[in-house]
Amino acid sequence: MKLPPALRAFRYYNFRLYFSGQAISLIGTWMQRIAVSWLVYNLTHSAFMLGLVAFAGQIPILLFSAYAGAYVDRHSRYKTLLFTQVASMIQAGLLAIVVWNGSYNVTIIILLSVLLGIINAFDTPSRQSFMILLVEDKKHLPNAIALNSTMVTLARLLGPAVAGILLSSYGEDICFLINFLSFIAVIVSLLFMKLNMPARPKNTEPIWIGLRAGYTYIKGDVGLRSVVFLTAAMSLLVMPYTTLLPVYAASVFKGDVTTFSWLNSISGLGALLGAIYMATRKAGSKYLRIIAYSVLIFSVGLIVFSYTKNFTLALVFLMIAEAGLLTEISASNTYIQTHVDEHMRGRVISYYVMAFMGMQPIGGLLIGSLAHFTSTPFTVLVEGVCGVAAGLLFIPVLKKVRKSRINKKAAVA
Repeated sequence: MKLPPALRAFRYYNFRLYFSGQAISLIGTWMQRIAVSWLVYNLTHSAFMLGLVAFAGQIPILLFSAYAGAYVDRHSRYKTLLFTQVASMIQAGLLAIVVWNGSYNVTIIILLSVLLGIINAFDTPSRQSFMILLVEDKKHLPNAIALNSTMVTLARLLGPAVAGILLSSYGEDICFLINFLSFIAVIVSLLFMKLNMPARPKNTEPIWIGLRAGYTYIKGDVGLRSVVFLTAAMSLLVMPYTTLLPVYAASVFKGDVTTFSWLNSISGLGALLGAIYMATRKAGSKYLRIIAYSVLIFSVGLIVFSYTKNFTLALVFLMIAEAGLLTEISASNTYIQTHVDEHMRGRVISYYVMAFMGMQPIGGLLIGSLAHFTSTPFTVLVEGVCGVAAGLLFIPVLKKVRKSRINKKAAVA
């Protein structure tokens, strides 16, 4: 059966396995994220504490992801990914147990968040680097990345919706238990794969030399450098707005867990629209231009959302903002994956992960503190303005990259 162009990566057995296992697991992951946020807000009623828990869960990524990338370039991506899935399953099980028996407080939640952050510091570079092994023809890699983004956003759409129902009826512990069980799917899918993994050349150099080589590689490429810097700025100043959604649900819209679930589900729907758009792009699309425009769409949507009092209109603008955000994330990931040499893949991706996920905890603290001392709508407005500024500053990069490519072609000729 001939697949439509938007689904071309599904022709590969390993990608189909990976997609199905991850789809189930990520629904559980999103359920856990929503349950943790709601649990912390019910315990503390503090925007700052929401930011602190987000900080605890992501600061290990900032600290360890560069090392993890160098590690992934030297060792089996498959074995590393399998290990992180088992470790994540154990973390979810511990969370379910302590909440079920009532022996928890904010400190325990923070410690378990730190544990998951350490696991994710190794999981994300290995997962992103693993993608190239799932498609035999590299020209189908952009479609595989886009379909993976679609799967992530579908999980983001379904996970919060299911979590909202279960939280109101049964409590947080059932969400953590379901996440624990969902890891069975991804572990089984990895075990059934038939991979043709290239042998790794033995490398006896100290890891810090590999880290420096990765940094130098990114610094020397204007496109890679600009995408990583833009990602860091957006992750620090704009993306952490999501930590304030429980406050919006309870304080701004005077709602409950159902309101919170609606905000997250509509965010997921917007992200799904962005993912579908990216899945329909042809290989060789102008990803840098897509990045610039999608940052502006995301940021303007966030500005309008910030002070919208009508809940229905707020959902519409939040959906538009998230469509722009997911498009920017997917286009950035695709650009990096398709412009990096294979021997540098793990390290370059780890620096991107550091910028994307590692800066968010610091941003979460900044955003939580600003919301505490001012107001939640004003804080989100400031985030949107910062995003517009970042997008406008990125536009001149398009010309620099074109000029750099012309110079490289001239040098080769």
